[in-house]
Amino acid sequence: MRTIPIPIPIFLLLPLLLLAPPAAVALTADGLALLAFKAAVTDDPWSVLSKWSESDADPCRWPGVTCANISSQPRVVGVAVAGKNVSGYIPSELGSLLFLRRLNLHDNRLTGAIPAALSNASSLHSVFLYNNALTGKLPVALCDLPRLQNLDVSRNSLSGELPLDMRNCRSLQRLILAKNTFSGEVPAGIWPEMSNLQQLDLSSNDFNGSIPPDLGQLPKLSGTLNVSHNQFSGIVPPELGRLTATVTLDLRFNNLSGAIPQTGSLASQGPTAFLNNPALCGFPLQVACRAVPPPTQSPPPQNTSPSTASSVSQDGQHHPIKTSLIALIAVADAAGVALVGIILVYVYWKLKDRREGRRGRAIAQDDDDDDRNKALCGCIWGRRGRGGAAYSDGSSDDDEEGGDRKYNGNDGELVAIDRGFRMELDELLRSSAYVLGKGGKGIVYKVVVGNGSTPVAVRRLGGGGGGAERCKEFRAEAREMGRVRHPNVVRLRAYYWSHDEKLVVTDFVGNGNLATALRVRPGEAVLSWSARLKIAKGAARGLAYLHECSPRRFVHGEVKPSNILLDADFTPRVADFGLVRLLTIAGCAPDGTLYPPPQPSGSLLGGAIPYTKPAPAPVSGYRAPEARSPGTRPAQKWDVFSFGVILLELLTGRGPADHASPSTSVSFSGPSTTTTDRSGSGEHGAVPEVVRWVRRGFEEDARPVAEMVDPALLREAPALPKKELVAAFHVALACTEVDPELRPKMKTVADSLDKIG
Repeated sequence: MRTIPIPIPIFLLLPLLLLAPPAAVALTADGLALLAFKAAVTDDPWSVLSKWSESDADPCRWPGVTCANISSQPRVVGVAVAGKNVSGYIPSELGSLLFLRRLNLHDNRLTGAIPAALSNASSLHSVFLYNNALTGKLPVALCDLPRLQNLDVSRNSLSGELPLDMRNCRSLQRLILAKNTFSGEVPAGIWPEMSNLQQLDLSSNDFNGSIPPDLGQLPKLSGTLNVSHNQFSGIVPPELGRLTATVTLDLRFNNLSGAIPQTGSLASQGPTAFLNNPALCGFPLQVACRAVPPPTQSPPPQNTSPSTASSVSQDGQHHPIKTSLIALIAVADAAGVALVGIILVYVYWKLKDRREGRRGRAIAQDDDDDDRNKALCGCIWGRRGRGGAAYSDGSSDDDEEGGDRKYNGNDGELVAIDRGFRMELDELLRSSAYVLGKGGKGIVYKVVVGNGSTPVAVRRLGGGGGGAERCKEFRAEAREMGRVRHPNVVRLRAYYWSHDEKLVVTDFVGNGNLATALRVRPGEAVLSWSARLKIAKGAARGLAYLHECSPRRFVHGEVKPSNILLDADFTPRVADFGLVRLLTIAGCAPDGTLYPPPQPSGSLLGGAIPYTKPAPAPVSGYRAPEARSPGTRPAQKWDVFSFGVILLELLTGRGPADHASPSTSVSFSGPSTTTTDRSGSGEHGAVPEVVRWVRRGFEEDARPVAEMVDPALLREAPALPKKELVAAFHVALACTEVDPELRPKMKTVADSLDKIG
């Protein structure tokens, strides 16, 4: 019996076709390589890799993965699984990501070796594996990567010697090997081949032998050359003096010996660079060398050394030096030293007798007014002629402009620092005062004197009482501040001291400060790049002068945009240095509190300049991390960090606490962690958000500079000089290193900025 097929209408088949299971979607090769990393992770406490699924067509939407369209296909160009506390190992399959540019796996618990197969990822230019538990040797095959620029494997447990084949890393710009267990001698011949190297950190390892002299052949090195906390021995190579002046050396905690060479940039290094090398001597250490001149070049290796002192005769024979000759030389040296000492003592006593004579005559001439002066301020000596004319106070032999001049008031003294400034106390009282600002360091007034032609700024420190000793200390501090004379530093002109009133008078700078210049209102002109660069250069020069050239080598301690004043052509003037010290001496707390509180009617200037209690100052976001710890002593590296934050604000338009928008970061969100990474959270305290954002952009995400520059600058001038911006960013990042020892000196910062543009 034949079966006759019954035709089925096509419309009845459509539902069946729609219900059929879809064909399996094949994951790309890049996705499979990333799944190999997921499989290698043994512990993922925050489930940050849970969305990495093999059912996806490609990995481009996985958290922490960045893709780019290459030949019309999505390819993985960035992997960022940083600070997520994952444990496991790095699989060799990651080397199959041919278009991978950035690999960021730092701040985790990864173990095992760094796979040499990573060298197959030929597009890699940044590898950040620091702060893990990696072991084994550093694979020299990484130097086969033609575009590798950044390699940071610090804070791991890597070991072995540094191979000579490292010289093949010719495109490398940053090499950070700190805090591992590398050992052996650093071979010569590596560094001349790495001509693009800009940052080198070999610190906290077990390297030994001598420091390679050819480290001085790194033409682009900047920031800090750090070889501290190793076991290097021998002399400091004079060839290091060939490095540029922008390089700061860190040779601490080694076994170096001999005299420190005074060649090139070595002569400008501070004592910190050479500390904890017991056998080192010479400037800038406070250890004198025993008639051993500093070397001018590294000595060639010698096979033998003489066991006794000898001299060479004309016939080439070595003869021992006679004991009698040695004794004669010693006696002659002692006699010479004694003669020089006698001359110095004689000159000292002559100068002292002359100074005491002048002081005695000044005191004798002022006996008639002594009782009245004691009621005013027992520490100020003065001479007045008929009619109350002002003269030098008689105690400023070292003042090049003739010393302080003082003017008598009813119960206090208004003391001018130099002859170029004249103002009577009565004239100050009669003048109109305008409040310029109120803060934690008193109230600032604008006072116009000299028939309305001479504006000055008067800062009222408050009362606080104080006797003769405190007045004497205040006067000495004010005199040191008054001797600071630099075009980029606000100059102290005069001060006033009485029992219940303390004032300081400075130059008035009438174009506001940097804080207001950066916060423009809609419709106002934006601060141009040339003006911002001019401000940065001038402020750096002013701070460098305070640090290096001022009489006391001041530490500002409160560097922030509101303390950088601007004149009409945007020339910056650093203000408010030394004020914390004056407030302390005057008996006023840094927040404006007075010890004791002022009496309602006891102030001489109470009617002319009314007292208003200033608002307590918040903690500045520009302070260095170590400055936030209570009880720490101010240091110049605080100012360097604060200046770096200001420079970043000039570049990005972001303040210290401004957060980046989510679209600018390729890292995926997850639970926060406190680590001691170089981006800034951890043992040194919080680092401003703008610092971390810019550092991630340069060191990890490799964002275009245009994405980090102030958008207002781009709107005003789309064709900004990229090289100048990048150079300024690098200076700012060097200034904002978490470790104070890695920050350059302000003189180095100023020199670096002067080379820009």
